[in-house]
Amino acid sequence: MNILYIHTHDSGRFFDPYGYAVGTPAIQALAERATLFRNAFSVAPTCSPSRAGLLTGYNPHANGMLGLAHRGFALNDYSRHIVHQLNTAGYETVLSGIQHVADRAAKIGYRRILDGLSGHTVDESDTAEFDSVVYDRRSARLAAEFLKARRGAHSPFFLSVGLFNTHREFPPAAAGVDPRYLRLPPNVGDTAENREDFARFVTSARVADGCVGEVLEALDRSGLRKETAVIFTTDHGIAYPDHKCTLYDTGIGVALIIDYPGNPRRGEVVDALVSHLDIYPTLCDLAGLDKPPWLDGVSLRPLFDGTAGEVRDEVFAEVTFHAAYEPMRAIRTHGHKLIRRFATPDKRQPANIDDSSSKAQLVEAGLARLPTEETQLFDLNLDPGERRNLAAVPEYASIRDELGERLKRWMKETGDPLLSGQVELPAGAFVNRDDAVSPAERDYLYGPAPSCNDEHSKDAQRTET
Repeated sequence: MNILYIHTHDSGRFFDPYGYAVGTPAIQALAERATLFRNAFSVAPTCSPSRAGLLTGYNPHANGMLGLAHRGFALNDYSRHIVHQLNTAGYETVLSGIQHVADRAAKIGYRRILDGLSGHTVDESDTAEFDSVVYDRRSARLAAEFLKARRGAHSPFFLSVGLFNTHREFPPAAAGVDPRYLRLPPNVGDTAENREDFARFVTSARVADGCVGEVLEALDRSGLRKETAVIFTTDHGIAYPDHKCTLYDTGIGVALIIDYPGNPRRGEVVDALVSHLDIYPTLCDLAGLDKPPWLDGVSLRPLFDGTAGEVRDEVFAEVTFHAAYEPMRAIRTHGHKLIRRFATPDKRQPANIDDSSSKAQLVEAGLARLPTEETQLFDLNLDPGERRNLAAVPEYASIRDELGERLKRWMKETGDPLLSGQVELPAGAFVNRDDAVSPAERDYLYGPAPSCNDEHSKDAQRTET
């Protein structure tokens, strides 16, 4: 069967079918004719590692993508990207828009990139003339034209449609998006500045939805819907504090909607735990392809055909590098989550929070001076917002120890380099921070952090004021 893979940037679950009334009717319509996963999680709350995990089927610390592609990080072996197996199976593999697992799309192996602007990480955002709305609409239009031209073709296709939205910088708030009446995301202060900022996020989500709608309409008009699997997802949580680049559910929780020819669970919602790692083996099952031996995920086919109510007992997630070095690992079950931090000093890295009014408020209030806890344990039934750390509570000691052992075993089995100590930067890679001094000392010496629209700043190093 054909495979249409549509993905947004930094969206989490902030779409209508997940209960956030931001105005995404195309994604809502897709959910109603497909299968929506309520407990889907990214393998990493950062851009390149999350996408690399999904598209190779194994963990970022094992596949080499420990940081951001445009900052010098790369897969150890690009032949393990799913497009290579699909190329061998006779698929026409096609990219339209953002990819963000290589500094140049040519490294990946797509047989076709729909135009010269497609396939970059997101470096266009560093230029004054970049317009995310224009970029995404162009990517959607080219994808739609490709689909319309496929009528009658004999070979199957894999089409990746990568949207820049809802990544910062958001477009200006559209008419009709009134910040006065918006409900802000969890853990974002309810101020006028933050409401204005979130109005722009809502506008960005609507741009993405319009592009999704255009591509799906073209799929229907081409007559290919009955022979095409559709996957819609995002890479990780939204670009707000306590969301993106954290291992809370707000950072790793993602939208995931899947449909395929003969899907027996159309219009249904699945509550089973699933990981982005599970998409690759699922596509192998649906397309009748052999599963490569390196896959860490499990097929979701049993959830579709009703032979199982769950396919996994836990999901794992990780951060190593983003704009700064801040290594963390997590295990999440239905009932509990354990997060381990491995960095020293034991401070949060503000560079790993995208610039925004909500970040500015936290930094001004002393975010960089707040100590972090090496181990965090949350009871997700009593505390779904992950606010109360139970790691030191005696009644939870057995749960903490069990999850800690499971996390350590996973790290050993997957060859996590953190088990050997601090992870060194690969040759040619770079991050914002010099860890020889504290955040407070750096701010005193050098002034505020550079725009971190973090990950996409070409000049990521600090300059003296």
